[in-house]
Amino acid sequence: MRILITGGTGFIGARLADELQAEGHELTVLVRDYARARLILGTRPELLRSLDEVDQDRQIDAVINLAGAGIADKRWTGARKRLLLSSRLQTTKALVALCQRLRQRPRVFLSASAVGFYGAHGSEPLTESSPAHDEFSHQLCKRWEEEARKGESLGMRVCIMRFGVVLGPGGGMLGRLQPMFKLALGGRLGNGQQMLSWVHRADVINAMRFLLASENESGVFNVTAPEAVNNATFTRELAAVVKRPAVLPLPAPLVQLMFGEMGDRLLLHGQNVKPARLQALGFNFRYPELRSALAACLCDSESN
Repeated sequence: MRILITGGTGFIGARLADELQAEGHELTVLVRDYARARLILGTRPELLRSLDEVDQDRQIDAVINLAGAGIADKRWTGARKRLLLSSRLQTTKALVALCQRLRQRPRVFLSASAVGFYGAHGSEPLTESSPAHDEFSHQLCKRWEEEARKGESLGMRVCIMRFGVVLGPGGGMLGRLQPMFKLALGGRLGNGQQMLSWVHRADVINAMRFLLASENESGVFNVTAPEAVNNATFTRELAAVVKRPAVLPLPAPLVQLMFGEMGDRLLLHGQNVKPARLQALGFNFRYPELRSALAACLCDSESN
């Protein structure tokens, strides 16, 4: 299969590219920094600096859209919010425009989104059809998804993937937390009752491969482990895996002071999101349980 990927040098994308190439797929990756991308991805994939380089006669069987600035990387200033939105919308619009001008359009378009679509909720289970709380993260994901779904009018099978917090060795949230927890500097955030919908990176990649191989499935898919946990449970499980105490809680007012709106909405609130559609289709999670997922991440990071 000939696959075009955006976000292919990121925490998810780089690993996905390795696995797809190992399976024999031909990859083209849209990049901003050509030299850095070569260091990360090696010599095999074709790299593009612009989608304008793609001729209308090019055959592309599938598109995987993972591009977007990290939502939890910085405080949500006005400028940061505009960047979070533009980095998603501009790339997605450009991809749909490319598909429109290709003589032979891709069969499937996989586009990332996030469980932030649902906004802040309590502990009630949320499926793909659950209502959303209208706030910034919802509006961000809603507009992102709307741009991707314009590909449906081109006859493509469009799958929207609402990712939970992705756990894996060497990056993501766990990459920031693990060093602190190893120094016994970890602890719960706020009262620790906010829900965390997590998923191991291996299951994210397997879910994308599952959707690529599907013949008919389209629409929204929650890509989360079957059982979310609250922050207190996550803290306890991570501390157990690294074999250190986690006795330094960060009170809610301090989280809000340090991280502003981003910290309040992402760190002190959460969602209990269920992968209802994937499970109904028979998708099997390699890491359905948090302790084994964390242990696998720690083992992999120490072996590298």
